[in-house]
Amino acid sequence: MTKIVGLTGGIGSGKTTIAKYFKSLGIPVYIADDEARKIMQTAEVINSIKETFGAGLFQGADLKRDKLAEIVFNDAEKLKQLNSIVHPAVKSHFKQWLFEHKESAIVIYEAAILFESGNYKDFDVIITVTAPLESRIQRVMDRDKTTRDKILERINSQWTDEQRVSKSDYVIENINIEIAKKKTDKILKILSIKQNEC
Repeated sequence: MTKIVGLTGGIGSGKTTIAKYFKSLGIPVYIADDEARKIMQTAEVINSIKETFGAGLFQGADLKRDKLAEIVFNDAEKLKQLNSIVHPAVKSHFKQWLFEHKESAIVIYEAAILFESGNYKDFDVIITVTAPLESRIQRVMDRDKTTRDKILERINSQWTDEQRVSKSDYVIENINIEIAKKKTDKILKILSIKQNEC
């Protein structure tokens, strides 16, 4: 039986770096945000977004992502509407992906809003990646070339580290990447032992 591990963390925590490390160890990794981006380009989802948010969000067939992000980050109800379109489609896609990796002992599902979406209930184990607030802000500023205020807005729209940690089985503190990798190895060892005991 495949053990499904949910991997999460706030924006700038470095959860994608940890996900890539899992992948480098030969473990299948499903990056929910990347898959959601692809799914948002399917005809079915495009039509639902047009119906809900209007055709003005599209330039030809291309979705104006920044415009959509602006709308949903400032309006909890609109975010809920978008999630009700995208999340079921991602869930269904993940189910198919999982079937394709059913021979794997462990798979990783990486998502920023694992708890907020309620998806965490579907996993056997949850790992949260944390990092100090200032490190997170700096990483996102370097990566996205955006402002501090915009990043704080996004951080404040997500669960806090304390909330995530309280519902997690393991925590990886990502201040120093080499130490974070060692902690990842340790968790993997524990999970593999538990898997063998099943």
